[in-house]
Amino acid sequence: MGVRFLKIAALYFLIGVGIGIFMESAGDHALKGVHAHVNLVGWASMAIFGFMYHLFPKLGESILGKIHFWAYNISLPLFMLGLGFLLYGNATLLPLVIIGANVLALSVVIFVINVFVNLKAQDVSRLKDQNLSM
Repeated sequence: MGVRFLKIAALYFLIGVGIGIFMESAGDHALKGVHAHVNLVGWASMAIFGFMYHLFPKLGESILGKIHFWAYNISLPLFMLGLGFLLYGNATLLPLVIIGANVLALSVVIFVINVFVNLKAQDVSRLKDQNLSM
């Protein structure tokens, strides 16, 4: 699960850089909201999820981890697509923004629940023993 999140995070990094280059080259910063979300919610957050799931495999093996992965990865592109249209004045895909943002937020709540339920102190201690402390 961790490697999947890290690979998808790298794609969002590429997309975020591409949007930034497009905005600056075109002198059109209408997509700054999409750019910010892709970099923070796509690249940075997914990379953190990836490292968490890699360091603590039980998180990714749980049903909560699987729900988190799929809900997050389906809702984020829908949210970004709808937001992109909305920022250019087209509200046709507003339902995607609403649904995508809410499912994304719910998936973050699922991640937090997963961490509190499935991450144990001994899991973190194991990292110390391996010189991988956080």
